[in-house]
Amino acid sequence: MTTKIHNIMSSKVVTVEFDDSLETVKHIFDTLKFHHLLVVEDKKLYGVVSDRDLLKALSPNIGTMGETLKDLATLNKRVHQIMSRHPIILYADNTLSDAIKIFNTHNISCIPIVNIQFIPIGILSWRDVLKVFEHRLDL
Repeated sequence: MTTKIHNIMSSKVVTVEFDDSLETVKHIFDTLKFHHLLVVEDKKLYGVVSDRDLLKALSPNIGTMGETLKDLATLNKRVHQIMSRHPIILYADNTLSDAIKIFNTHNISCIPIVNIQFIPIGILSWRDVLKVFEHRLDL
C-alpha cells in the first residue's frame, strides 16, 4: 500500500509575509514551538523560514546583559532578508517515497505541501516521515 502525503502531513500551517519583522518570527517560534514558517504573499507560497535561519540572523547578545541597540536592531530585519526562496514542494497526492527522495537529495528539513494554486495546505518534516516508520515497526 502506498502512503500518500495527505495522510502524514501536518495541516497546521503557520505563515508569515515578506515584510514581517524577525521580531514577529521570533515571537511565533517562541510561542508556538514550530521549527518552520511558510512565507506567503497573496496566500501563495514563496519561501520558508526555519528556526535555524532566525538564529543565524539575530545577534547572540539579545536577551543578555551585553545586549546593545545594535543587537536589538537585528529584530527589525524582514523575513525576505533571511528566507529560503523557491522551496521544494509536494502535493497532497504525492507519496511518502517522493518525500523520502527529496529529503535524501536536498539538505532540507521540511517540505511545504501546496495545492494547484500554490497555496500551502500542509507541511511535512523528516520527523513526520520517521513517525510513519515507527508506527510500522510497532505492528
